[in-house]
Amino acid sequence: MRRITRNFRLGGVGIGSDHPISVQTMCNTRTADAGATLSQIAAVAAHGCDIIRVSVDTEADVGALRTICGESPLPVVADIQFSGETALAAVAAGVAGVRLNPGIIHDRGLLKRIAEAAVAAGTVIRVGANAGSLKPRSVEAGMARGLSRNEAVAAALVAAVEEQCAVLEKFGVTKIKAALKSSEIPVTLEAYRRFAARNDYPLHLGLTEAGTPDRGEINSAVCIGTLLNAGIGDTIRVSLTADPVREVEAAVKILEACGLRGGGVKLVSCPTCGRTEVDLIGLAEKVDQLLRSARRDGKPVRWRKIAVMGCPVNGPGEARDADLGIAGSRNGQLVIFRKGEVVGAYPETEGFAVFATMITAGDSVGE
Repeated sequence: MRRITRNFRLGGVGIGSDHPISVQTMCNTRTADAGATLSQIAAVAAHGCDIIRVSVDTEADVGALRTICGESPLPVVADIQFSGETALAAVAAGVAGVRLNPGIIHDRGLLKRIAEAAVAAGTVIRVGANAGSLKPRSVEAGMARGLSRNEAVAAALVAAVEEQCAVLEKFGVTKIKAALKSSEIPVTLEAYRRFAARNDYPLHLGLTEAGTPDRGEINSAVCIGTLLNAGIGDTIRVSLTADPVREVEAAVKILEACGLRGGGVKLVSCPTCGRTEVDLIGLAEKVDQLLRSARRDGKPVRWRKIAVMGCPVNGPGEARDADLGIAGSRNGQLVIFRKGEVVGAYPETEGFAVFATMITAGDSVGE
């Protein structure tokens, strides 16, 4: 059961429990370079991104925002870290959302002006707190009450976000979503669970500073997947030290693995063993790349589940529920099967070419 939240729109994207969970990433271009930023936005959009965030720190960034917002295929969120005045300028430039950090903006008068501008423009405000921006005394106070350090950090994150949400509500803002991030999985899980039990704001999930691609994808899948499977979460970002496209691909895979994004193809492949007589690793990678390319190029793949198997033992037998599959045979040939029934056996090079054609040429379930 998905947690029930308030609902609203961020640009053209629905946010909240009445809408699909959306994928976000953040540009790593200089926002002032509108051309480079728009090029990167187009790239992530092609890979399944729904919402884009850009850093807004300087007058040059603000100057480029109107162009970016006007030409972006995705709703644009301004990430504000240093100056609340840039948040006002971003709203005026037409952003769909603004991300504010409660650990940075302390001027209530300025916050009131931002709130009033956001309400007038219909701009969503995300209150995003990170463990690294918490006041040390707030964590120490929790530990003094007998909480463990992880529990104290989680409690401080919840308190910081709830405090700013309450202030924004007082100023008339209702289109609020929240994020409570740490680089530690247990802290992040505890913070989101506590906050979700007490509030109806849509939640943006993520593990901040998740790491390099391989480590970060695993860490994020564990953290985000745990929350999603508990019904918590409305938008997600996988924060990697990598190209934003990699972040989007990882986020889409997490949603697909949790059964929360349809239209994707599930690729299954067996582990290697001594029975394997073909290059199973290379074969699986080629099929995966083929599916990535089809998605990037907008080519429809109507198979729901595709299997790459190493030998007849794990071929049509164990993967009989796959809509389409390919398996190595004892003589080094490739066997293609559909719904557990063998279509044919081919030499390795020819077999992959036939398989690739079947994936993308419209031969689908029921035909």
